[in-house]
Amino acid sequence: MSTMAVPDIAVAPVDEGFWTRSRKVGLTLLGLGLLAAVLFGALATNQQARFTLSDDAAGAALEINGTIGAILFGIIAIAAGAALLAGVPKRWFIAVLGIGLVGFVLSFLCWQVSAAPAGQNFMPLVNIIRGTFILALPLIFGALAGVLCERSGVVNVAIEGQLLMGAFSGALFGSISGSVWVGLVAAALGGAFISLLLAVFAIRYLVDQVVMGIVLNLLAVGVTGFLYERLMQTDAAKYNSAPRFSNWEIPLLKDIPVLGPALFRGNIFLYLGLLLVLVIHIGLFRTRWGLRTRSVGEHPIAADTLGVKVLRVRYRNVLLAGVVAGIGGASYTLALYSFTKNMIGGKGFIALAALIFGRWNPTGALLAALFFGFADQLATYLGAISSSIPSQFLAMLPYLATILAVAGLVGRVRAPAADGKPYIKG
Repeated sequence: MSTMAVPDIAVAPVDEGFWTRSRKVGLTLLGLGLLAAVLFGALATNQQARFTLSDDAAGAALEINGTIGAILFGIIAIAAGAALLAGVPKRWFIAVLGIGLVGFVLSFLCWQVSAAPAGQNFMPLVNIIRGTFILALPLIFGALAGVLCERSGVVNVAIEGQLLMGAFSGALFGSISGSVWVGLVAAALGGAFISLLLAVFAIRYLVDQVVMGIVLNLLAVGVTGFLYERLMQTDAAKYNSAPRFSNWEIPLLKDIPVLGPALFRGNIFLYLGLLLVLVIHIGLFRTRWGLRTRSVGEHPIAADTLGVKVLRVRYRNVLLAGVVAGIGGASYTLALYSFTKNMIGGKGFIALAALIFGRWNPTGALLAALFFGFADQLATYLGAISSSIPSQFLAMLPYLATILAVAGLVGRVRAPAADGKPYIKG
């Protein structure tokens, strides 16, 4: 069989009247822009807000008066909101929305940077970008694992457990062997083990997939916690001292201003994460495997009728998702930290949110993960400059944005039609 078509499902158009989603978003953005121009402009100081093109205060910098910058970028957000409210063509919606949100964020930063104590009124862009990607890495791998499962029709709530088992296996076997590569393979197998259990119980025995995912997360927490106390705590030198992947510098690219030091002087997990986004995106939308995967996730009966082995595709993709998530867990223990109990700390659920925010698309999941990573990094930065805004409030913002996205404020969010629905071959 060389070709296969998935039947289209007719959807009746919805008459939204004057208050379309675009106009609702425009009104919201208009309000945010007014808040930025008025409030942030009033709170900002006349000190220069410096955005340095390095990882410290030295070197070249982009500078703007704090008050002027806060007002100016607030006006840009207002203009973007007004454009959406007036009704821009759909093809321009994302671009105009992005410009407005960036304007709001820059207005906020002009206020915060200019109001920082003397000697701290600068933002090192290289450090911010590098930190954003580091914090987003487990989310990128976790969200990609979710894409692979849910595009195949299997809900993957077990991302947390897959990341945790990958982190533990990488630390344990990397320490015993003294090899980062052995640790990386073990991490992939650890994540695949959790995925195997998910696949068997959800696909073969038709257990509720959400419940099964929660159970597997608890299993991973229990098993890794028990072995951590019995092995790693008693002899950390032998069982919890895995070697680390060193940073790899890419010639020429590393010398690009700002992006070079931030992105092209990283470890294998950074490069592998970005490569996987590209490979999975191309695979899903440009290959026969991707067509079959999407058909199984959207209309498994039609796919089966055309000769696609539905259960085989689901088993394969769920296992592959575990491998990806396991490698994501290793980005902790083979690059940054030693293993500790429950060290993932809910990142798997944030990755699940990034998956939804990114609309089950690898590229969208990447952007959503970077958004979460930026929010975390921004909270760290504002804490370092003694901001008056509690970091806890900033930590809430990505979740609020996810709720708004899932609620449909920025467009319809629809999971694959067969997601979470077991398939019984007739």
